[in-house]
Amino acid sequence: MQVLVTGGAGYIGSHTVLSLLQSQYDVVVLDNLSNSSVESIKRVEHITGKSVTFIEGDVCDKAKLRQVFSDYTIESVIHFAALKAVGESAQIPLSYYQTNVHGSVCLLEVMQENKVNNFIFSSSATVYGEENQVPYVETMKLGTPSSPYGATKVMVERILADVALANAKFRGVSLRYFNPIGAHESGMIGEDPKGIPNNLLPYVAQVAVGKRDKLSIFGDDYPTQDGSCERDYLHVMDLAQGHVAALDWLNCHGDFTGVEAFNLGTGNGVSVFAIVNTFEQATDQRIPFEVSPRRAGDLAAFWANATKANQALNWQAKRSLQQMMIDTWRWQSNNPNGYLEQ
Repeated sequence: MQVLVTGGAGYIGSHTVLSLLQSQYDVVVLDNLSNSSVESIKRVEHITGKSVTFIEGDVCDKAKLRQVFSDYTIESVIHFAALKAVGESAQIPLSYYQTNVHGSVCLLEVMQENKVNNFIFSSSATVYGEENQVPYVETMKLGTPSSPYGATKVMVERILADVALANAKFRGVSLRYFNPIGAHESGMIGEDPKGIPNNLLPYVAQVAVGKRDKLSIFGDDYPTQDGSCERDYLHVMDLAQGHVAALDWLNCHGDFTGVEAFNLGTGNGVSVFAIVNTFEQATDQRIPFEVSPRRAGDLAAFWANATKANQALNWQAKRSLQQMMIDTWRWQSNNPNGYLEQ
């Protein structure tokens, strides 16, 4: 069974490709390498002892997509390829709508042409917006997100619902998750953002390894326990295994049609200050920081109720916050320049 993973050379994508290979799936990766490296795929192959078919290309390129579906017997698609930074999306919204929404439409159109109906969408907890109360549950209506990034995820989820109404054979899963952190326990693959990291833990790790002078904490006056934002941090390997569990679920429920949403999370909100403290304790590295103004689009706190995924997918987050820190530091200290040659 060949699975197409778009954005499969990226952070979450590469860990999911690894998990798919370990679960005996054959994987084809499509990635434009805009915020990733093909080195991640080479290392996944090294860890697993299995080969991955890699194609450099963009999900907005329908000719390339048609070639992929012509050359390979794709039976399922896991769709990661997207721009993903909340703050950046407020600065360059058109790029986010182009890549995240138009790219998804192009992919779905080519899938439809080739009668491929199994689709797992890497969505986001931001689809719950500001109206819904935490902890978020899947029965809540899609909200109005506070950023263009979140808006693109809502749009794609609505598109999937409409596709399912129009195509009785369509089988979609939307995985809504929060803040993936950590790295594979080998220390060989991890998060390697190009340029200045937009996410918290890669920035913390780069401060620890000496690439950055200090961390900026955006706001300490939120209505939370310590004034900093609270998020549901999830180990990337737990998240990767959640995607495989969703694919297994689709394959075991041949009569299912439509779109089903699942939250993937720990069910616990952790503050930015707590992340910094836990990292320092777990790694013996000091992280100097300063408090900066709030960022546009940041909500005070959100976390998941993952009961549905626990029960239906037989999935749960198993790795501790301390493990997330240890694995992050192993990756960063072994690869101070990421996937660039040391």
